Amino acid sequence: MHDAAVVQEVLSGHPDAYATLVARHQGPLRRYCYSVLGNQTDADDAAQEVFIKAYKSLKRFRGQSKFSTWLYRIAVNHCKDLLRQKGRRPAFSWEQLVEKEGEKAEVLALDPTNPREEMERAELRDRILGQLSEDYRQVLTLREVEGLSYAEIAEILDSSLDSVKAKLRRARSELRDKLGHFRTPGNV
Repeated sequence: MHDAAVVQEVLSGHPDAYATLVARHQGPLRRYCYSVLGNQTDADDAAQEVFIKAYKSLKRFRGQSKFSTWLYRIAVNHCKDLLRQKGRRPAFSWEQLVEKEGEKAEVLALDPTNPREEMERAELRDRILGQLSEDYRQVLTLREVEGLSYAEIAEILDSSLDSVKAKLRRARSELRDKLGHFRTPGNV
């Protein structure tokens, strides 16, 4: 059953159907929250709060976009609010990451298809992304991790398509600069 049909079922008096939407979207939503917040507990809490907010606002979902796009929009705003309230960024520096995870970071950066443990790769990827500004981290996560289209990202971030493309170019450039450490012989 498509998301729109499940939404209609929930709105028609079957609130238990919402569990279908949660099950379908909780993995990507938790990954997104973790990549922005940098802490698994905070990410789990944030994802749960986003699902609660979405449920309470379900009557306002008009179906003009995909449910997942609408859900991400709520998550983006919620995570921004959390970061603002806590006034923080992930608590590790690029230098600490290179020192602690040098070889692993190099493998991920230069060969993301290497058959490493998926959870370890995901954690390291999120730690690397955590070194970027919030805007760059968001746009890269939505595009490269979650695989959303430029149009979906523009809608989620309430930005123009050109703005999304420009942010992605700058984010990728900054990430390449940070990962350039691994491409210079003798630095690891």
